[in-house]
Amino acid sequence: MPRLPLSTERLALFGTLLATFGELHPLCDHWVQGSKTAMRKRLYGEDLVHADGSPATEDSTRPTMTTSALGRRAVACHVASYTAVQLGATVAITRAFGYRVTPAALLAGAAINAGTHAAIDRGAVLLWLAGKTGETGYIEHCKAARVDGDGKATSELTGPGSAWMELDAALHRSIGVAAAAVTTWLTTRPGARQ
Repeated sequence: MPRLPLSTERLALFGTLLATFGELHPLCDHWVQGSKTAMRKRLYGEDLVHADGSPATEDSTRPTMTTSALGRRAVACHVASYTAVQLGATVAITRAFGYRVTPAALLAGAAINAGTHAAIDRGAVLLWLAGKTGETGYIEHCKAARVDGDGKATSELTGPGSAWMELDAALHRSIGVAAAAVTTWLTTRPGARQ
């Protein structure tokens, strides 16, 4: 089979990667990520807690960690599952279409998505960027309404239906463009595939 022109090959691979990264993001955030992980990934603080999030007491015999450590552990679990799904799907889709992404390129794209996903999901980077771009008011204004079993309404800053969630998804998807571009370039650069 004759080889496609390089520009066509690059555009096809870039489009495939972009679609895979972008369309898998909601699946990984809302179906693969567990609810406890989602609730804990933005925890910060020096209070001692157990791995299940319960407060530690002076006479606790179970291992403890700081609230911040629990938050870091939760985001690491989320990013690990996100990355596994992304890598598996990328390999499956590209190979199903008879294409092989080089391992170095695949890992580079995954590292870009994973590293930035962890930083954004911890929350501090998102808030910093929102402050730098004037989006803090949007986050504070567009909260999600929640109604408990007794009919009492409360607001939630970060969950589904909030500006936080929209800004989070927009950042992840825009970074996916860069990850797809880097993966494409590394795979199709001269000498990448022998």
